[in-house]
Amino acid sequence: MVKTLTLASIYELQGLKEEALEIYKEILKNDVNNKEARVAIRRLSGIRKKYYGVNEEMKNFFIEMETEVEFLEFERWLLRL
Repeated sequence: MVKTLTLASIYELQGLKEEALEIYKEILKNDVNNKEARVAIRRLSGIRKKYYGVNEEMKNFFIEMETEVEFLEFERWLLRL
């Protein structure tokens, strides 16, 4: 079986995270510059950037937003992260 990013993605979408993780690791072993595999390994391994805590103001804004304008404002805030 050829182990590709596509196959790993399919496994991941099906909830077969361990199988997907093994494929991503093999891809990265064969191509150390493969950014997609590196990101996927971090995502599936639970490795995250340093966590700075919850922004309470934006959390409350998210909970209470009702309009398209508020949604767009929240989206812009997320993109800045």
